Amino acid sequence: MPGLREWLNSDIGAPKSSPGSKLEVIEQNDSLYSEWDDGDDEGSKSLDAQYHIGIVRKLTFIIVCIILMFFSAGFIITQQDGYAIEYWDVYRVVWNHIINGTPNPDVDGWKAYFDDHVVCNLRLPRIAIGLAAGFGLAVAGAVMQSTMKNPMADSYTTGVSSGAAFGAALAIVLNVTIIGHDGDLLLLAFLFSLVPTMLMMFLSRYKRMSATTMILTGMAVMYIFSACTTALKLWAEPDALSSLYRWQVGSLNNVLWSDFPMMFIVTTIGTIVIMILSNRINILSSGDESAKTLGIDANHLRIICLLTVSLVTASIVSYVGTIGFVGLVAPHIARIFVGSNNRYLIPACAVFGAALMIISDFLGRTILSPAVLEVGVVTAFIGGPMFLWLIFRQRKEAWA
Repeated sequence: MPGLREWLNSDIGAPKSSPGSKLEVIEQNDSLYSEWDDGDDEGSKSLDAQYHIGIVRKLTFIIVCIILMFFSAGFIITQQDGYAIEYWDVYRVVWNHIINGTPNPDVDGWKAYFDDHVVCNLRLPRIAIGLAAGFGLAVAGAVMQSTMKNPMADSYTTGVSSGAAFGAALAIVLNVTIIGHDGDLLLLAFLFSLVPTMLMMFLSRYKRMSATTMILTGMAVMYIFSACTTALKLWAEPDALSSLYRWQVGSLNNVLWSDFPMMFIVTTIGTIVIMILSNRINILSSGDESAKTLGIDANHLRIICLLTVSLVTASIVSYVGTIGFVGLVAPHIARIFVGSNNRYLIPACAVFGAALMIISDFLGRTILSPAVLEVGVVTAFIGGPMFLWLIFRQRKEAWA
C-alpha cells in the first residue's frame, strides 16, 4: 500500500521506518510477499517449460523411430541379392504402384515392370509383415509389463507365443477346417494363447508371487508347449514339417501378401483398443487400490488388456512363428526416452519394435551370408542379455 506508506512517512511527519517499528514490519512483509509471488511465477514457468520439453522429447523419439523405420525399409530392399535397384528408386516404384498400379511393360518398359515386380511382389511383403509383427509384439510387451507390473513380462517370456504356436501347429497337423484355413490358424492360436495368459492372471492375483517366479512359471509353460509342438512332428506330413520348424524359431521367410491383411487388421484394432484404454492402464500400473479408488475395475480392465494381447500375439504367431524378446527390448528402450505414460509409450514401442524387427531380419541375412539366421535367432541374441540383466537386478517385489 504505497499511499499509506507515504502518508505515514511524510504527511503527518512520522519518522521513517526504524528497526523494530511497525512500518518496517509492513515493509518486510510486503517484500517477502513480492519475492514469494515472483518465485511462484518463475516456478510455474519452469514447470511448464519442463513439461513442454518432455513432450517434445517424446514426440521427437517417436518421429525419429518412424524415420528410421522408413529409411531402413528402403535400404534393406536394395541390399538383397539378385536384382539390383537403386535406393531412391525403391520409393519411386512403391509410389507409382500405389498411384498407377502395376506398370504395363509395353507402355512403361520392361525395366519399370521388373522393378515393380521385384520390389512390390518379392521384397516388400517381407518388410511389411516384419513391420506389422514388430509393431504388434512391442505393443503386447508394453501392455503386459504395465498391467502385470512386471518388467520381464512379454508374450514370449510368459509363454503366450508358444501357446499360440502350438495352436497354429495343431491346426495344420490335424487339418482343422472350421472357418477356413487362415481363420482356423488364428482361432486355435488364440485359444491356446489364453492358457498361459489366464495362468499369469491367476498367479498375479491369488498367489502373490514375485515377478521372477511368475516369469519362471511362464517359461515352464513355454517349454511344455514347445515340447508339444515338437511332438506333433511325429504325425506331421513332410510338407508341414518346414512350417512347424518356422513357427518354433520365428521366421519371415516365405511370407506372402496374402498373410498381411489378417495380421495388419488384428494388430491395428488391438492397438487402437489399447490406446483408448491407455489412461486407465496408467492408473492400473500404480496398483489395484489406486484404480479402485478412481472407480476402475482393475480385474475387468486387466482381462480386456490381456485378451487383446493374446489376440494380437496369435495373429502374428500364426504367420511368422514365435519371435522372442521384441516385446521385452522395445518397451525398455522406449521407456528411457518417453517414460512410462502409456499414451506415449505404446506408440513409441510400436514404431521402435517395427524398426527393430526389420533391422534384426536384415542382420540375420547378412552377418553370416550366404547362410541365413532366422529373425527369431537374432532377436534372441539381442534380448537374451537384457533378460538376464533384468533377472539379476530384479528384487522380490514386482516392478510398478
